Amino acid sequence: MTTIRVDLHCHSRHSRDCLLELETIIAVAQRRGLGALALTDHNTIAGAVELARMAPFLVIVGEEIMTSQGEIIGLYLQETIPAGLAPQAAIAAIREQGGLVYVPHPLDRVRGSRLRPEALQAVIGQADIVETFNARVTWARDNELAAELARSHGLAAGGGSDAHSAFELGRAYVCMAPFAGRDDFLAQLARGRVGGRLSPAPVHVSSMWARRYKKWFLNSRPAPRAGQGVS
Repeated sequence: MTTIRVDLHCHSRHSRDCLLELETIIAVAQRRGLGALALTDHNTIAGAVELARMAPFLVIVGEEIMTSQGEIIGLYLQETIPAGLAPQAAIAAIREQGGLVYVPHPLDRVRGSRLRPEALQAVIGQADIVETFNARVTWARDNELAAELARSHGLAAGGGSDAHSAFELGRAYVCMAPFAGRDDFLAQLARGRVGGRLSPAPVHVSSMWARRYKKWFLNSRPAPRAGQGVS
């Protein structure tokens, strides 16, 4: 059976902590043999929509939404979902668009952006997918616990690099049959196999640098005077 590798969690320059250009994502994904990917920028689908138009492979439009209790990913979205909603409200917004609810890095003990334990317990029954391999997790055991969580609730397992740099892209993935559309994706994902390897801890430096670069250099540029365009 023909299978492809799909990275279900990665970022671009449209995220506040990433400088990765869309053209670079395309080049690296092709070089590493990815058959599809989900672009899941923080609190926007703008980059994913643009990448879907550009890429010669399938791009799932996603968003990593910072809710009031931690992050939830929506896949197959049509519109950006605002940050700051309660988890239940964010899930409702994903469902209104016909999207899928994907819980990233649910048991990463050192990640402050994960869903709070009480919120995870409250919404896990409404999820479609649990991320059972996130390449940025510090402790491998936390991914193992996420896999146990998915199994105990009968949910599909997802894998993603959580890439914020070219080096990371494709380091975690799902090996699955090709798919067409939301429902086929979910069906094939349930039969897929999660694989990959953890990224070394220094990759987090790229995110820190990106945040500082955007704050110090991009946000500090003077606004153009009236009648003066931005080059």
